[in-house]
Amino acid sequence: MLETFELKKSFGGFVAIRGLNFKVEANLTHAVIGPNGAGKTTLFNLITGFLVADYGYTEFEGRRLSKLAPHQIVRLGIARSFQVVNIYPRMTVFENVQVALIARDHQQFNLFRPASQICREETEELLDLVGLAGESAVVGGELAYGNQKQLELAITLASNPRLLLLDEPTAGMSPRETVESIDLIQRIIKVRGVTLLFTEHDMNVVFGIAEQVSVLHHGEIIAAGTPDEVRRDKEVQNVYLGGTFDGAARG
Repeated sequence: MLETFELKKSFGGFVAIRGLNFKVEANLTHAVIGPNGAGKTTLFNLITGFLVADYGYTEFEGRRLSKLAPHQIVRLGIARSFQVVNIYPRMTVFENVQVALIARDHQQFNLFRPASQICREETEELLDLVGLAGESAVVGGELAYGNQKQLELAITLASNPRLLLLDEPTAGMSPRETVESIDLIQRIIKVRGVTLLFTEHDMNVVFGIAEQVSVLHHGEIIAAGTPDEVRRDKEVQNVYLGGTFDGAARG
């Protein structure tokens, strides 16, 4: 579904991504893990057009993404969330999702149709899917942190992606919120039929839902395979905790 070819990105003298060849297969849940500074977010930014590669390129379903702007990549079927919650804090929960749907469909407001009725049914369906049906009138910025992440996920899904990228989806969450968030993500994958690519520091989350895992270190993939294969990899163990690596580890 997605493949990078010799992808490289530097910031001054710091090489963030080093000739990366990376694949994501359709209909699988794929985790990218690695220590802080490994290049995970840089990789996501390159895939989604927020950064331009110094060398190499990315293909999505056989189409090269080079020189495409983020909004163009979204319209091809890739959507993402961010480490920092990205919502409209002064708009209601309903309006946050509605605006995303209007942007997707290129709809405009007119004098003969109330703005509140545009994309109303689909907005309500998305809010129900992420568990926010009862919060539609609440101002986004007043939601609890976990609920704001749910709202961001609904906004992301409004573009109807085939590939969903989640950058640290449980970062900053309590243990209870983390469990609820993972349950939600798994339900969405099943209901919407999307391929998921995500980064995460919580290894309980990674090994709980990932079907494929790639380990990024200093901008290079040092191991890739099933969760069990990655668990047993000696280099991965050394990178994380000096030789000990288990489901409770945090990178």
